[in-house]
Amino acid sequence: MSVWTDPELVARRDLLLQILRGYGRLAVAYSGGVDSAVVAKAAQVALGDATIAVTAVSESLASGELEEATELAKKIGIAHRVIRTEEFADPNYLRNNSDRCYFCKSELYGRLESLKNALGVETIASGANMDDQGDHRPGMKAAAEHGVRHPLQEAGLTKDHVRQLAKAWDLPTWDKPATPCLSSRIAYGEDVTPEKVRMVDAAEGWLRRQGLKLLRVRYHKGDLARIEVPIDDLARLADPEVRKALIPAFRELGFKFVTLDLEGFRSGSLNTLIPLEGLMKPAPIAGSKPVATKA
Repeated sequence: MSVWTDPELVARRDLLLQILRGYGRLAVAYSGGVDSAVVAKAAQVALGDATIAVTAVSESLASGELEEATELAKKIGIAHRVIRTEEFADPNYLRNNSDRCYFCKSELYGRLESLKNALGVETIASGANMDDQGDHRPGMKAAAEHGVRHPLQEAGLTKDHVRQLAKAWDLPTWDKPATPCLSSRIAYGEDVTPEKVRMVDAAEGWLRRQGLKLLRVRYHKGDLARIEVPIDDLARLADPEVRKALIPAFRELGFKFVTLDLEGFRSGSLNTLIPLEGLMKPAPIAGSKPVATKA
């Protein structure tokens, strides 16, 4: 029996496919998360061999993400290419003000734009959905500057719609939690370094090995780790036996202090620091691209 029995779901799928067919030959900025996976799947259905998924690799990519993205691309049946980005060579990115994502996405989309001829594509597409129009999204300005299209937004699809499509297409990531880059765990104003993102990556890996799925380890000044997990998991991490193992494990990674956030997990919690950081933000380094304060 076909899973495409919901008329509204079918209509959303068909609109997305129609939009993608209008793009011509297409490169999808593909992380392997649910949003970019749905775009990649829809592009493969709509365009066949006229599309390619491109995954960017740098120090900010969490362990295991590239391998998962590669396997998923094979399942989807889309051509897949991996490129290296060098946002860690940009002092504006390393300075980690609230516009950090602008410089990251400028690096990514700039490289994709320069590869259009080599990739044989006319258009670059992202996985941004309707829910990404709110909050603080400097990366959307970078996308606009490079002519990147957002098919999920053009089709009016929210995160819930995307997950519904992913499930109907039997994509294993349909219920995968969001996995933003590791640099997003570093508190604004604290320099981003390969060492810090490696500490965060290893700490989150340790927690996942304990069976936790939805979590963040935030890095704050003084090598302080602030752990966010859903409210229902707080008691589990506060258990004496777990604490006895967790604290030395985190200290071995380089954290001097380990804290548990009693408000629980919440996406984008570091954005609460933006107003203060914005007031103290210095001018861009000479020769850099303009600073974006809104997404």
